[in-house]
Amino acid sequence: MTTYALFEIDWHDQNKAKEYRELFSPVLEKYGGKTLCAGPPQVIEGSWNPARLVILEFPSSEAFRTWYASPEYAPVLRLRTEGATTRTVVTVEGPTR
Repeated sequence: MTTYALFEIDWHDQNKAKEYRELFSPVLEKYGGKTLCAGPPQVIEGSWNPARLVILEFPSSEAFRTWYASPEYAPVLRLRTEGATTRTVVTVEGPTR
């Protein structure tokens, strides 16, 4: 079943953010993932106001877990952990489109 991953990220090192974005997509696509949206959200209701949200789509939860633990993603993930504060990473299964 299709799995969606939501990341709440606040970049504090724009050089690492730039390098991350350059390396991110090829590794994501290798594992069947794609970026659905990324950017600052507009709050409609409630008090949650993240700096940046990224929503990814994967063919399955297993594909997400395999990508996230992959040796190819490890150096990209290191850029994010060094250059940003990631407050939330969650996944949810949903219907296929």
